[in-house]
Amino acid sequence: MDSNEINKLLGGFLGTCFLVFSIGLVSDGLFASPAPEKPGFAIEAQEPTEGGPAAPAAEAKPIADLLATANAEAGAAIFKKCQACHSGEKGGPNKVGPDLWDIVDRPVAEHEGFAYSAGMKDFSKGGQEHWTYDNLNHFITSPKKFVKGTAMGFAGLPKDEDRANVIAYLRTLSDNPKPLPQPGASAEAKPAEGAKPAEGAAPAKPAEGAAPAKPAEGSAPAKPAAPAQ
Repeated sequence: MDSNEINKLLGGFLGTCFLVFSIGLVSDGLFASPAPEKPGFAIEAQEPTEGGPAAPAAEAKPIADLLATANAEAGAAIFKKCQACHSGEKGGPNKVGPDLWDIVDRPVAEHEGFAYSAGMKDFSKGGQEHWTYDNLNHFITSPKKFVKGTAMGFAGLPKDEDRANVIAYLRTLSDNPKPLPQPGASAEAKPAEGAKPAEGAAPAKPAEGAAPAKPAEGSAPAKPAAPAQ
């Protein structure tokens, strides 16, 4: 191969490199997309702070207050969904769940003829625990959360009004419905230990017949008062 052919090959190679480089510069200029000076909007995701205080949970309304405005007829309509697993008649049969006649204040896991789960038996404490209005309210809210290991597959009634209506209806399933709890009842507050008596209160009198206090040991006896002139 002579020098002319080598020069032609080198020239063609260099020309190709120049052409490719030029095309790259031109394309960069045509299709460049500079960032805007001011973005249209910014998305900021706030990450939770580790160790921060948890949001306070909503305080549950007492069942006594809920039952004060409950509607047993509305509860009967909701209870129809429960009849696939429970009967509510006196002497009714046990189904997937036990018969619920006279359920209010009945001992837990003690209904005759029904095989209770181990979790329910543990919760019953040998029949010491009863289906009080409060226990019924918590259990119907979330059965598996309130009684660990229960076989009841019902998810629960999260709405206060629905639970109160159902419990009001369950109360009627009895020859002697249990009295409703008093709403807003609270125990009388006792004074704190060591608290001072209220201002203006009379001091406590010594018990009748109690001996007068003796002077401190080593102190001089009090002198008798001079007779009045």
